[in-house]
Amino acid sequence: MDTVTHTGADSWYLTHDLDDFLTRAGAFLRSRPALHTVPLTVTETLRTRGRCVYGDGAPEFGVLERAGEVRAAFFRTPPHWLNITALTPEDADILAARLAALGRRLPGVNAECGTAAAFAEAWQRHTGAPAALRQRQRLYRLGTLTAPGPVPPGGPRTAVESDREQLLRWHDEFSEAVGLGTVRDSAEWADARIDSGGITFWETPDGDAVAMAGTGPQVAGQVRVAPVYTPTHLRGRGYAGAATTEVSRAALAAGAEEVLLFTDLANPTSNSLYQRIGYRPVADFEVYDFTRETCR
Repeated sequence: MDTVTHTGADSWYLTHDLDDFLTRAGAFLRSRPALHTVPLTVTETLRTRGRCVYGDGAPEFGVLERAGEVRAAFFRTPPHWLNITALTPEDADILAARLAALGRRLPGVNAECGTAAAFAEAWQRHTGAPAALRQRQRLYRLGTLTAPGPVPPGGPRTAVESDREQLLRWHDEFSEAVGLGTVRDSAEWADARIDSGGITFWETPDGDAVAMAGTGPQVAGQVRVAPVYTPTHLRGRGYAGAATTEVSRAALAAGAEEVLLFTDLANPTSNSLYQRIGYRPVADFEVYDFTRETCR
């Protein structure tokens, strides 16, 4: 059910209707496509592939309006984390109080650092659920694309239907490696990427796929590179850098105005690699986990 929470001149509008959410918040999200890459990409996937791609529960969306203008938005695809655009600590507290009052049980939050920390603190205060920092991420934007070093033997190849089993396996391995769980069903993800040509393998001269890099849909001029994965025993040979360079070049050739990617700040190797390719920092994000809840 759609609800509105009024706080003076402000109101949070909550809905499960994707079209309603995009009508209200679409222009706001598109006004800062780099910082809003996740909600833009996820809502586009929901629009084109259906709500079941991210989980079994109905997605939930929220829009904060102040004096007739949209100031912030959130989405959540259960059972995954709440994703929020930038909020002041006061607005984060209002949102946490509202969701707690509705009995929402959140596993965590993902947002820019200040917003994530403020919401985590507010959620703990309103629900009693301890919050623990799970991961710090950095969002990068591509500047001038530059090959990271000597190109390894072989070349790029787009994943096709015969690669489906390998994509399923690598998607699961990637999700385990990054430590954030599988956000999308592996089979649905593989089928979608095969249909769109959204995964590029780096293939050796012998025809063995040794790394993959993918891109999501182009929305509001931005394309986000994800995932980038090399099996453990094949790392350190330049395969991931070569694959990432290829998909970045392809995104630019297809008309993307901004090519983006996230890294785990605990991984200095990937952060160094992407900067050598030409990616430059935009903003830092944090993921918090919420554990036991004792709603008051």
